[in-house]
Amino acid sequence: MSFESTPDRTGPIDPTRSQQVARGILVLLLVLLGLFTLQDFLISLAWAAVFAIAIWPLFRRAKRRWPPGKHNLLMPLVFTSAVALIFVVPLLLIGIEAAREAQGVLVWVDHARQSGVPVPPALEHLPVGSEAATNWWRQHLTDPGDANTLFRQLKPARSVAMTRQLGSQVAHRVTLFAFTIITLFFLFREGEDVTAQMLVASRRAFGERGERIGRQMIASVHGTVDGLVLVGLGEGVILGGAYAIAGAPHPTLFGVLTAVAAMIPFCAVIAVALASLLVVASGSAAFGIALFAFGMVVIFVSDHFIRPVLIGGATKLPFLWVLLGILGGVESWGLLGLFLGPAIMAALILLWREWTAPAGSKSA
Repeated sequence: MSFESTPDRTGPIDPTRSQQVARGILVLLLVLLGLFTLQDFLISLAWAAVFAIAIWPLFRRAKRRWPPGKHNLLMPLVFTSAVALIFVVPLLLIGIEAAREAQGVLVWVDHARQSGVPVPPALEHLPVGSEAATNWWRQHLTDPGDANTLFRQLKPARSVAMTRQLGSQVAHRVTLFAFTIITLFFLFREGEDVTAQMLVASRRAFGERGERIGRQMIASVHGTVDGLVLVGLGEGVILGGAYAIAGAPHPTLFGVLTAVAAMIPFCAVIAVALASLLVVASGSAAFGIALFAFGMVVIFVSDHFIRPVLIGGATKLPFLWVLLGILGGVESWGLLGLFLGPAIMAALILLWREWTAPAGSKSA
């Protein structure tokens, strides 16, 4: 028996309609199988793509200044490590601070079980609800017996179960973050080839319009990073300094929380209000009110003047659609929606403008 290939005497055969349909079904099936296989890592892939798009201009400038060597490993490794440290260092600081606070809470609970806890003077300075809070404290924490009853109601077994569940969630998030960083390294390393392949694929599938939509979405990601991340960090630095001046507890930690909350429009109000209430509760009502007023001014200027220019200016996207994209994206996709939402809105607005443009005019 011979396994040699026989010569093709029929010549090239054009695919029939049924073959084209079968080929399309096969491609769709393979894509669905690939998505099903990677379903637990799709978020990591999306985050890696967002990071790569956001940092790519800086990465290209660095490559032009320091051309890569033979293996092209050093520059991707440096940028990937920098991105990892941006997230790891603050989380470590927060974890260390939380561990210290947890130790203090355990000491406080042990002291409360033995001697009770007297009413703190700060409750008397609350602008609202001072009397009710003071009465509740006297009924539940002043007497050691009442304090023990309250702490027994916390159900330690449930707390242990919640701690285990939290630990498993943290381990899962750490795994996804590690996969994101690994993917980001390969995107930096093979970014030019991946970009060229994506352009070719978009032209073949959608023509010139597909390339325009892709560029519009990439510009939206750049604008969103500038408008959300950079502005949020700026708000955190400014308000962190204000917290320190006003005498708020843990001003650095509150500054970090404010920076994270400020990446979502109007959410920084919660952090500012909490810090202001703590300042008022400590007996400095004037400083607390001044801190809240200053924080509202900073948030108003950032959300109504700076962000619309940075986000909408990159894609000519109206602020209303920027806001809807951000809030709707967060509602649908979580934190990843901060970047996906405006990118989707930018693509839709581009399609709308092209569809409604007068005949013969060119799209912007």
